[in-house]
Amino acid sequence: MTDRRAELAGNLAKVEDRIAAACVAAGRKREEVTLIVVTKTYPASDVRVLSELGVRHVAENKDQDAAPKAAECSDLPLMWHFVGQLQTNKVRSVVRYADLVQSVDRSKLVTTLSKEAERAGREVGCLIQVALDAEESGRGERGGVGSGGIEELGDLVASSPGLRLDGLMTVAPLTGPYAGRQQAAFERLMDLSTVLRRAHPAANMVSAGMSADLEQAVAAGATHVRVGTAVLGVRPRLG
Repeated sequence: MTDRRAELAGNLAKVEDRIAAACVAAGRKREEVTLIVVTKTYPASDVRVLSELGVRHVAENKDQDAAPKAAECSDLPLMWHFVGQLQTNKVRSVVRYADLVQSVDRSKLVTTLSKEAERAGREVGCLIQVALDAEESGRGERGGVGSGGIEELGDLVASSPGLRLDGLMTVAPLTGPYAGRQQAAFERLMDLSTVLRRAHPAANMVSAGMSADLEQAVAAGATHVRVGTAVLGVRPRLG
């Protein structure tokens, strides 16, 4: 076993142990929580090793990094998640490889995703990114729509050809009433998910929690956690 493979295997095992322990503490079954490994800035070789180690969900946040990596790994049984803020001029590229876009936060993006998904002959899953640092009808510092915009955006996704409304996503906010209160933030997201599912019962995915706060996300009820650093190590600086 190479040093890098051993490192990734060890880190992955530690993260699996954390998720399993969090599930026990929350009275949940381990299979209720899906691990998404955030592979941004890391090479396709790491993605290949992770796949060999049993990872099935990977996430990227920049198309220029993700597109060639996804192409190089197209033979692997992976689901690719796009989690970064997405500009409409990158959508055509992103829908070629992304199975799910977790950062849907405005109607223009939905319209463009629908057009390009249809062009590509694909169905793309969408999560509404919720900004818990925003006013009800505002937008967050790191993207996302305020809670008052979820219903309208969800209805638009659900009615758009080529798209599938899968649920909600959030990033623990750095400002506002939930700053430093990750579990409260994730519990708020779960409440919003309950409201969304009244109109769209199949939109039951809740993506929340990262390396530092995955336990709080599991405790709140998240179905998916996005973990990068705890699996892959501290990211190299870009530039």
